[in-house]
Amino acid sequence: MKKVLAVVLALMLVCSMTAVAFADGEALHFEIVSKGFQHQYWQAVLKGSQEKAAELGVTINFVGPANESAYDEQLSQLNSAIAAKPAAIGLAALSTETCLDAIATAQSAGIPIIGFDSGVPGAPEGAIWANAATNNYNAGAMAAEKVYEAVSARIAAAEGAVRIGVSAQDNVSDSVVSRGLGFIDKFAELCAADGFTVKLEGDAAYVNGANVTSDDNGKVIIETLVPAQVTSELSLIDCNTLMSKEDTIAIYGSNQHSAEAIISANENLQVLGTGENDIIGAGFDSGAVIKAAVADGTLFGAITQAPVAMGAALVELCYNAATGGEVADVDTGCQWYTAENMDDPEIAQNLYD
Repeated sequence: MKKVLAVVLALMLVCSMTAVAFADGEALHFEIVSKGFQHQYWQAVLKGSQEKAAELGVTINFVGPANESAYDEQLSQLNSAIAAKPAAIGLAALSTETCLDAIATAQSAGIPIIGFDSGVPGAPEGAIWANAATNNYNAGAMAAEKVYEAVSARIAAAEGAVRIGVSAQDNVSDSVVSRGLGFIDKFAELCAADGFTVKLEGDAAYVNGANVTSDDNGKVIIETLVPAQVTSELSLIDCNTLMSKEDTIAIYGSNQHSAEAIISANENLQVLGTGENDIIGAGFDSGAVIKAAVADGTLFGAITQAPVAMGAALVELCYNAATGGEVADVDTGCQWYTAENMDDPEIAQNLYD
């Protein structure tokens, strides 16, 4: 009996020591499936993930498809992540529908999934434990407020209708769509408060998804264009189209891809600026191209997320999910930056190259 008791106590001690090691993060590995590596934004998320992983003593494998239309490639990466049997998975889904079977597999295996960036909108209840992300709708609304401040006097003074362009990378990614709808809804709200009617044109997902009553005789036309595929060439065509219209007074690009397309279009058109007859340009995200355009006044300003903080929050949520800690959504925030404030420490820390 004493020998049996000794064995039981020894086993209990081993289990206790294992639990402590697990809680300390020594045996934890996380798989992180992003939306790609083609934009510098994702490199900043990777940096934050790596820094937090080193701090917690865990390992991560951070992957992403070649571009943000590569749904099948991302699905293959997610399946590989599940097969690795990690303690948790971070996922920024290009298409939730494409990932549904893989998500179900992860659930069956008891692997927690933490969403980040656009998250995994529409996933089965309980499949996603939490999200680390910017409140993209509110971020889009912030951009609208800043653009409206810059053009409201021009709207009032215009004899006819004026146009506000929105360049959106796609109409399926929750983050991109939310930034577009946040911009459209807030801009229309501000117009209505000043007695201006609004007409919506362009992509049906944005026209129908906006919380706006479209008036065919609207004083302000908000037109949203979306390319058939996520390529620089097609987005450049959209921006050329919007910026070449005589009634366009402002344009907004809802992510790094679209903002850079606006800047590229301006290289030939030379219509952006803050002068009386210039088109006000607003972007989203950071990167060397956008930062330079804001600094020299080509872009009026842009919204920056906090990608390094997002990566850190993601890994911390994965850690908490794996060790029984607190798991809840984290809003990683956003800021509006211009040539005047982009060197401020609070802003500069969120501007990646």
